[in-house]
Amino acid sequence: MFLRGVWFCAALVLLFIEHIGVANAVTVVQDMRVGNQPEGARVVFDMNQSVNYRVFLLDSPQRVVVDLADSNIYNLYTKAKNQVVAGTRVGKMQGNDKRVVMDLARPATVTKAFQIPAQEGKPWRLVIDLKMTSSGQFKSKIGNQYALTNSKTFSPQEETAPQETKHWWSSEPKANENTNKPVNRKRIIVLDPGHGGKDPGAIGRTYKTYEKNITLAMGKELQKVLRNKGYVVYLTRDTDIFIPLRQRIKIAQRYKANLFMSIHADSAANRNATGLSVYTLSDTASDKEAAALAERENKADIIGGIDLGGNSKEVNDILISLSQTDTRNKSSKYATYLVGEMAKCTKLVKNTHRFAGFAVLKAPDIPSVLLEMGYLSNRTEESNLRQQSYRNKLAQAAAKAIDRYFQDPEIASNF
Repeated sequence: MFLRGVWFCAALVLLFIEHIGVANAVTVVQDMRVGNQPEGARVVFDMNQSVNYRVFLLDSPQRVVVDLADSNIYNLYTKAKNQVVAGTRVGKMQGNDKRVVMDLARPATVTKAFQIPAQEGKPWRLVIDLKMTSSGQFKSKIGNQYALTNSKTFSPQEETAPQETKHWWSSEPKANENTNKPVNRKRIIVLDPGHGGKDPGAIGRTYKTYEKNITLAMGKELQKVLRNKGYVVYLTRDTDIFIPLRQRIKIAQRYKANLFMSIHADSAANRNATGLSVYTLSDTASDKEAAALAERENKADIIGGIDLGGNSKEVNDILISLSQTDTRNKSSKYATYLVGEMAKCTKLVKNTHRFAGFAVLKAPDIPSVLLEMGYLSNRTEESNLRQQSYRNKLAQAAAKAIDRYFQDPEIASNF
């Protein structure tokens, strides 16, 4: 009887050891961090043990793909601010392999991928270094043939195989798993925080607030609100850098945006001027104030040392293309929804929906609006725009307008 008990206990011990061995065969990704570096960003995965990995680039949209063999992933939410990675999501591949996809805010290549063994209380780490680069250099490094890997576990055929699933940290809607049913197209929004770098924009009269800082803060606030709603959202800039106006259009086109919104704050000689306004494109401005504002904004190109005036063949072609009424009608439709929602939460100028020849509104194929959040030349509105709570109120209203826009029967039929 005693021997039976010994053998029974021994069997339990062996089963426990076997269970531990199986558990340890699966790598557990416990956390992920992204931090800025002088020329890019560093991505770090914390793990319980080493992992077989593969890292490579894909386009349309631009993204970095990290394949992890035989892994469980508990948390990929990136709280750290960085200048390269715009959003992160995860999908399941064959077996227990996982795919992490990082959408890029700007072109970048993978310069290094390596692991650091656990030491001094720190877990195993997979480190990936990203370096900002040109679009041409990015395109030259796309695909499995340029992958950085420590294993032959992954085959090139798997490059586009898995479907990505939505998690609470995801920036994109869940893919439809039934291929026999129609899959909704992603609704992609590009937000354009006005000015930046050597171009400060308007300067507040009371607190000397730079418009470039207010627009960037608002862009990030609205991006967060929209991503929580399931939209795919990119910023033309997420740091204090100068971007030529027409380059902002190209960024929106590169991301295949379904909607483009440029964010600004106004200024006027009259300190009592107040109110929010919304602009869509017109070759002739709706009033003298709109014409003067458009002229001021468009001169920002020259500040950067690049005069991208409207006399080139390319720009003339764009202006001709803008005679197409479809894009303008959709722009006006969103502007109408935006004015309606903003009226519920803040003061508006008279004739709130205005028309002007802003360069950033001249994408011929993307519905575009320009939001003037208020006047930095007014003490009260400058103070309001400096407050995160007020910007969040505006962001919530803008997001509701975007919901209404995409729910509009005419717009929804395209998705």
